[in-house]
Amino acid sequence: MQIAGSVALVTGANRGLGQALARSLAERGARKVYAGARHLVDVTDADVIPIQLDITSPQDVADAARRCGDVTLLINNAVEARQSPLIGAGSLEAARAQMETNYFGTLAMCQAFAPVLARTGGGAIVNMLSIVSFFNQPSIGSFCATKAALWSMTNGIRIELRSQRTLVLGVHSGFIDTRQATGVQGAKHAPADVAALVLDAVEAGHEELLVDERTRNMKASLPRDLELIYPEVERQWQANLR
Repeated sequence: MQIAGSVALVTGANRGLGQALARSLAERGARKVYAGARHLVDVTDADVIPIQLDITSPQDVADAARRCGDVTLLINNAVEARQSPLIGAGSLEAARAQMETNYFGTLAMCQAFAPVLARTGGGAIVNMLSIVSFFNQPSIGSFCATKAALWSMTNGIRIELRSQRTLVLGVHSGFIDTRQATGVQGAKHAPADVAALVLDAVEAGHEELLVDERTRNMKASLPRDLELIYPEVERQWQANLR
């Protein structure tokens, strides 16, 4: 599909990658860009339409589907990210909160907007995933699990929605220079650069985007993950315990 003339909704569009995606859509000639956010005051771009949207709220999701009934492109970017291990967290609170947004909230958006996209010609859904869709880093173990679940869900809805000609694109990336990656050492992608790659992939009709070389190598290592991925993950984990 073409970005120019499209009608897009971006969740989590008030900052970081979501804000960059909304801006890039507007600059590429999208006819209308809805910017979903929990707090409308946080959406400051004059070229987008702020939409009250907490994707964990069934009422917000239903209201968005009614108000944004002309959407042809849904970008599921909203995310809950916490520094929470699996065993060491001590409770299920962080795991539940992250799963509610990253998996259930995103699934709710897909369910609500699938009929909208069917009516508007098929369009596309973009789910923002992560390099940690492919492995678990224990310090953020619960977050990794949500992204693995979202990867599986993305592959499932792609099959379900193919008959209505809806493109489903899963985007996996290493660190992006947003608030979520504050404190992370090493190279980070500029949000605007990632946004450009995502929209390029939509226009090209791709079903998967592996943004960087590390992400591509990580996915290629999956058949031998216990040998190629997890020894280094465990080394880092043990070093942090000292």
